[in-house]
Amino acid sequence: MRSSTGCQDAMEFPRFTFNPKEGIDNPALVITDDPEPDQSPMPRLCQLKRLEGQSFGFYLRMDQRSQGFEIRDVEPWSPAEHSGLRDGDRVLEVNEEYVDNIDFYRVVRKIQSCGLHLFLLVLRREEYEQSLSLGVDLQTLAKASKGDRWSRPRLCHISRHPVHGLGITIVSVEGQKGQYTVSTMTDGPAEKAGVCTGDKLIWINGAMVSTLTHSTLNRTVKKSDDSVTVLVIDRESESCYVRRKMPILPVVAQCCGLPHTAKTMHLVKGRDGYGFLLRQEKLAGTRRIVHVLREVDVGSPAEGAGMEDGDLLLAVNGKPVESMEHEDIVKKIRQSGDKVILTSISIRGRDFYRELGISPVLFHDKCTLQDDRQQTVSHCTKNQSETPLRDGDGCLTYPTMYVQDIEEAGCGFHSNCSPDQSGTLTTQMSERT
Repeated sequence: MRSSTGCQDAMEFPRFTFNPKEGIDNPALVITDDPEPDQSPMPRLCQLKRLEGQSFGFYLRMDQRSQGFEIRDVEPWSPAEHSGLRDGDRVLEVNEEYVDNIDFYRVVRKIQSCGLHLFLLVLRREEYEQSLSLGVDLQTLAKASKGDRWSRPRLCHISRHPVHGLGITIVSVEGQKGQYTVSTMTDGPAEKAGVCTGDKLIWINGAMVSTLTHSTLNRTVKKSDDSVTVLVIDRESESCYVRRKMPILPVVAQCCGLPHTAKTMHLVKGRDGYGFLLRQEKLAGTRRIVHVLREVDVGSPAEGAGMEDGDLLLAVNGKPVESMEHEDIVKKIRQSGDKVILTSISIRGRDFYRELGISPVLFHDKCTLQDDRQQTVSHCTKNQSETPLRDGDGCLTYPTMYVQDIEEAGCGFHSNCSPDQSGTLTTQMSERT
């Protein structure tokens, strides 16, 4: 006998049948397609930090097809490998500057002069080639990786006004030890130097302000003789650097009117040579060895190029030489043939940059004109030991350069390169005796 209650239950709870034409009314059961994953290439930031005497540990070469800069032969356990840099990576930016469209040797000089810190924004080879095939603007892609309101920090040199002083006030950030902002006088020296009210103060006269007390900072500003040099950044840009876990250092800064600029001289050898002496000297009161340009002959190519007695030699054909041996510098100059490009600075200028802890050629980028580029390429191709231009098969290919510190092993001694009675090496860069 069938139960009446059971019939009622069956009528009250009919069996559910899914009709695909009617769909599903319950929003919780609605089936949607998964969103497509973002396939756009994403540049990655590699932060390389080396020790004194250590190389960064990679080769840089220019791809002949794309004219892009490619990372090659990353050394095991090197700063390059530790940073995540990989063989085949393509370089978009060096120290926050877009380089995919500039001269190879200018990029190399930029890396060589950066000191112990190097920041590279790179794409994997496959992503780089895919972006080129799709017509992606790589510079826009690089900017997008930083954020909408990003800008580089500013390295500003403020000269004291006899009436208004420096025109800057340092303010502690409430509740944040070692954090300071600045306030500037309208049309004052600081504002004219590029500092803005509300900027975050990062660095002053070579010292990180996070390690200084407010009273120490005020004494530094008051006791400064004629000027101070500060590194500042606006708060929104600072947030971008914090998000990217990137330290704010002078090497990534925009230079705003630093004094004592380096000088580039183009010398063409005359009948009597270049007409100057190159001396290795020890600075008074220090153990520091410098290479000094001396005894510039009147009417010589050296004088015509603007060389002055007592200037310090910084680079030969764009390659830093401050830490090289005297004989090796002479060898580089002689191997240049009848033309050479020398970069120099005054002793006061060298001391200024040494106090700041940065290279005097860090912001010196005047060797980028077409004639400079042609001469630099000519010098580099003549001297294979300076810039390797050969692949593993020994055939000339596209430029390749080992990125290392400015110290190079060298050999070679010239008969007219000899120490004087004080032990100072002097080389006569002319034919006179």
